[in-house]
Amino acid sequence: MSPPSPIHGRGAQSAAVPQRFGLAAREADGDWLDAQVDVDGAPPRLKTTVTEEHPRTIVSFNRSPDIPFDRSINAYRGCEHGCIYCFARPSHAYHDLSPGLDFETRLFAKPDAARLLRETLAQRSYRPAPIAMGTNTDPYQPIEARYRITRSVLEICLEARHPVTITTKSDRVLRDLDLLAEMARLRLVAVGISVTSLDARLSGHLEPRAASPGKRLAALGKLAEAGVPAHVSIAPVIPSITDEFIERILESAAGLGVRSASWIMLRLPHEVAPLFREWLAVHFPDRAAKVMGIVQEIRGGRDNDPDFFTRMKPQGTWAELFRRRFAVACKRLGMNAAKIDLDSSGFRRPSADGQLDLFQG
Repeated sequence: MSPPSPIHGRGAQSAAVPQRFGLAAREADGDWLDAQVDVDGAPPRLKTTVTEEHPRTIVSFNRSPDIPFDRSINAYRGCEHGCIYCFARPSHAYHDLSPGLDFETRLFAKPDAARLLRETLAQRSYRPAPIAMGTNTDPYQPIEARYRITRSVLEICLEARHPVTITTKSDRVLRDLDLLAEMARLRLVAVGISVTSLDARLSGHLEPRAASPGKRLAALGKLAEAGVPAHVSIAPVIPSITDEFIERILESAAGLGVRSASWIMLRLPHEVAPLFREWLAVHFPDRAAKVMGIVQEIRGGRDNDPDFFTRMKPQGTWAELFRRRFAVACKRLGMNAAKIDLDSSGFRRPSADGQLDLFQG
């Protein structure tokens, strides 16, 4: 049986209706699909839609013991980049939407984010600590060019002298270089760019609407040149597909002046696992079994390890090999010698009406 045909320009290969919430599932019959194409023609290309939503708050606080931040802002839900491995995909299921194609085509924007952030920072009970952006969906995905929500949030943070960390797969971050350079001067920002491979064609399958690897590396270089603390994240490492690029990504980033790096092993929570298996069947049917065999060896015999601490620390021979390769390369290249520290001491509480509070404390 031949593998299914790919859906061009998208990461997920189906809608992947979540079963854990009891939503109705549909199974397409092959004979009907053939007849449908004969009668109706090929299905139209999927279009991206954006719905504006207006939440009451914009800063999310968490108590997870194995992540290095306790608060975050996500200006968007869903992500057009379409990274097949994105651990945020299951969040769409909570809204009766598919973690598959819906996640990358049915997006939500929060245009009130800057106003809501101002209100949060103005509260007397608020105490500053770095806000993480890009932890769930990319703050610089294509619709940021239209909405500029991320930029408006950064403007508030600069005004209030509040520290921020940014994670992205887009060179669109350079559009805010003026803000980022000023924030960096005040030790208020660090920017991480995720680079998974150096093969543009492979990245086009993995992350179909994200910037090419070359553009991401170039953006890292421009950030470093402007004095913005720049971090290269090899995330995720996919065994037998992207792990061959670990050393070369580090070498490329180091050559551009980047001195901070990290790596994250592939994680496949909830619906991400079947979506990834489906993607393997389309793009890498020859090695799908090998890839998943290594993944399960690393994750204690399962597709995914959901437990705190161990979910971020893959185990076994393969994991140790990747860990040692990364460490040896970083040592050779002089990376990770210094930690990026951000400064919360200059925080200036804004008033809810847009004026800085004259009485701090």
